[in-house]
Amino acid sequence: MRKFIKEGFKPLDSLNDPDDGHQWSLMQKLLLGLTPKEYFKQLRRNPFNWILFVIFGIGLPVIVYRYINGLGSVMHGSFDYPWGLFLGFGLFCMVPLSASGFLLGTTVELFGQKDYKPILNLALLNGLLGYFFAVVFLLVDLGMPWRLYYPMVVSWGTAAVLFLVGWHVATYLTVQVLEVSESFFEWIGWPTAKNYIHKGTIGLTVAGIILSTLHQGALGTLLTYAPGKVHPLWYSAEFMWIFFLCSSIFAGLCMVIAVSTIIKKSMPWRCSGEFLDNLDNITIGLAKGATMALVTYFVIKLIGLVHDNQWAYLATGWGKLYMVEIFGGVILPVILFSFGIRRKSVGLIRFTAFLTIAGLLMNRLNTVLITFNWNLYQEWPPLLETIISVTIFFLFIVVYRFLLYRLPILYSWKTVPAKELASVPVAEQPEQAEQAEPISVKSEHQFAKVVTPS
Repeated sequence: MRKFIKEGFKPLDSLNDPDDGHQWSLMQKLLLGLTPKEYFKQLRRNPFNWILFVIFGIGLPVIVYRYINGLGSVMHGSFDYPWGLFLGFGLFCMVPLSASGFLLGTTVELFGQKDYKPILNLALLNGLLGYFFAVVFLLVDLGMPWRLYYPMVVSWGTAAVLFLVGWHVATYLTVQVLEVSESFFEWIGWPTAKNYIHKGTIGLTVAGIILSTLHQGALGTLLTYAPGKVHPLWYSAEFMWIFFLCSSIFAGLCMVIAVSTIIKKSMPWRCSGEFLDNLDNITIGLAKGATMALVTYFVIKLIGLVHDNQWAYLATGWGKLYMVEIFGGVILPVILFSFGIRRKSVGLIRFTAFLTIAGLLMNRLNTVLITFNWNLYQEWPPLLETIISVTIFFLFIVVYRFLLYRLPILYSWKTVPAKELASVPVAEQPEQAEQAEPISVKSEHQFAKVVTPS
């Protein structure tokens, strides 16, 4: 794509052709304004697409094999180990990294911090896709995925934490679809639907806060069903819910920093000037929030350790792993974030965000996989389960990239052709072309009645 842009091509970013004013077709929007031949040419040029071709060529047949031969053909599930990578990574790791939606939505829509507006849509999309693919991992893990609705609708288990998690994830996923649909309706040219969704922004944001905070904590509460299975250094019956909730806050913020960094390096052609010009300041602001969340998380972890009086385990091999996690995933990021914020070193902040995400992944995998049944035996994910997990994660990346290329997430969607704007006097032009809306004849007559003296 960069080569086409150097040759003078401009990616499609408007409802109408700026040259003659005609509306773009759906196919032209999907191909970004390229011809089919040009589009497939740029697909072949990208080396990352060849990596994807190899991964999907191996992984997709394995997924089909799993559904034909059952869950036991690809993983070693048992009463001792009820889950593997599908839930250990797909659910327990993907969900906290997707907390960016409700965090940035709250910041912009409720607290009025409009400085973060350029990155809001990216945070919402990150939240939507993270939760959606957590459900995809769940569908692969279920023995009979076609009966997913049964415990949620037919046979309610209202006393079960998993019932709570299931309903919260399903409801919050619906909320996120509605939030991101505003960009989708703008892209396909349905202004009425977009305005209808926009009117409910505050309600959707409040619903997102309630649902997301509840099920983030409920994921930790789920582990209290099996006391004694998780190693005591990672387990605290009274604090599990707040461990998971607090860690999701800095995880969601750091995920936005990491994704925006990749976007800036890999697809600057798709970003608007507003997004790129404000990204460094936004990154520093997000780092401040992540630092406060990390400090809070560290204090709560320390309180949990003191409360449960598990100091003796620090002298064991498991204690060394715990200390690596705390120092490498919490204390070191706090120090690096502090230096980066003070010196306004955006590069250091971005590196630290990736380090913090790695620490979060280490913590969740330690809690739900590595230290699970620590006093019995260790179960390592088999090869086929690993292949399926990698395949679904790269499918997540492909869908993420596909939507970023097309929907107005990183740029502003223009709805008024340039020729029409050029013909309007400067004083009468709207501040932003994408905000201009045609005035109906009825509206003009109503306006005339108000301003004309009787």
